Amino acid sequence: MPEIRQTTDRQTVITTFETSPGNCEDLLDALREAYAGFISKQPGFVAAALHVNDAQTRIANYSQWRHREDFLKMLRSEEMRAHNKRFNTLCRSFEPVLYEVAATF
Repeated sequence: MPEIRQTTDRQTVITTFETSPGNCEDLLDALREAYAGFISKQPGFVAAALHVNDAQTRIANYSQWRHREDFLKMLRSEEMRAHNKRFNTLCRSFEPVLYEVAATF
């Protein structure tokens, strides 16, 4: 399960996808497939969640990894590159950004 604490040593990654209402469900399906079949099985994966805005124009993906290197290794794999090419056809842009928890309330 995700653990949001300032003192955690986990790597947090937030990826925002800009899409359209017509592609939102297809992109969600592609993300679900990638998580179920590949990403969640990678060493260091802790948890992830997908969030969709009301207009179905943005998807936010929050994930946690045991270590930064675990995420980067998964991201650079051939299988993930193939998934990213598919995601790219279903959205205008997406960018994974690595974060550290600065505060919790």
